[in-house]
Amino acid sequence: MEQCVSPGGGTMPRHWLMLRFSALGDVALTTGVLAYWQRRFGLHFSVLTKEAFAPLFDGHPAVGEVFGLDADSLRPAELFPWFRRLARQHPDWGLLDLHGTSRTRLLSLFWQGPVRRYPKYSVARRAFLVSRGRLGQETLLAASVPQRYALALEKRLPPEEAFTPQLYLAPQERAAGAEWLAALGLERGAPLVALHPYATYARKAWPREHWQALAGLLDEARLPWLVVGRGEALFPGHDRDLTNRTSLRESAAVLAAATLLVTGDSGPMHLASAVGTPVLALFGPTTKEWGFFPSGPRDVVLERDLPCRPCSLHGNSMCSRNGECLRAIPPEEVLARVLEMAAAASPAP
Repeated sequence: MEQCVSPGGGTMPRHWLMLRFSALGDVALTTGVLAYWQRRFGLHFSVLTKEAFAPLFDGHPAVGEVFGLDADSLRPAELFPWFRRLARQHPDWGLLDLHGTSRTRLLSLFWQGPVRRYPKYSVARRAFLVSRGRLGQETLLAASVPQRYALALEKRLPPEEAFTPQLYLAPQERAAGAEWLAALGLERGAPLVALHPYATYARKAWPREHWQALAGLLDEARLPWLVVGRGEALFPGHDRDLTNRTSLRESAAVLAAATLLVTGDSGPMHLASAVGTPVLALFGPTTKEWGFFPSGPRDVVLERDLPCRPCSLHGNSMCSRNGECLRAIPPEEVLARVLEMAAAASPAP
């Protein structure tokens, strides 16, 4: 069994299977942690995730095999026997459960090597939610989600910047992203604002009319924009609305060519971070305590300090205030921040 020194001074396997099935942002946030562990301990990983998210690990230097499972394969009748066979084939591997659900806990019962999990701070999160911020805040703010992942192996909490998501685009992928822009008449290297108006839950999305107004304001400011993501197209038929037209890695390549991304609390927010593109994030039902704020040095978060925030763990609850937390962020304020960020990103004359 190939071993290496662990943070506590003992030994641990050099190869681990990492479990994280969903969602896009959660899976993307594991990429920087795996890269850090490779640099620090020389660890190598196999990854078990949903088929849709497997491309996140293409070209990742710390990751070898990726098991991307479709919906049928994730059913217990298929998943459990398959996982048991995998455990028998690799008794010397460790298991990193970075999902922490009842399903992954049951799977770990089949594992022969060591099993490590990250602290989800479930009690602190629920206490913070129920108490309207009076309980649990200090614990939650002390560690972002990537830092919480890291505590599966770490004894002490490394700085947040050590775990920036990493998506390794090949040169030909970056070239393809530039070709997308050229086909739209956008010059390579020129200012470009990417807009991602979609969210897993409708309550986490900035109002559609605000997005459309922002695009109009960007036109007036002569600042090119395009739309990325999956959902109901913001501008159906518009050349620069790439909704549902790009794959996960194509979207990342487009984001890599953009000056900045404007988005809500979403998976593409972390994709932008993973390719080094600054983010202007609009947060409403969810707050920093949940651990998903972008952490780049040039990232900006806009939010409103309302007593009802956060209203749920995932931003999917009903709202008696008609989504005021996001609706109250006007397009003009977003434009002002976009202009500031675009100016900061422009090379000095």
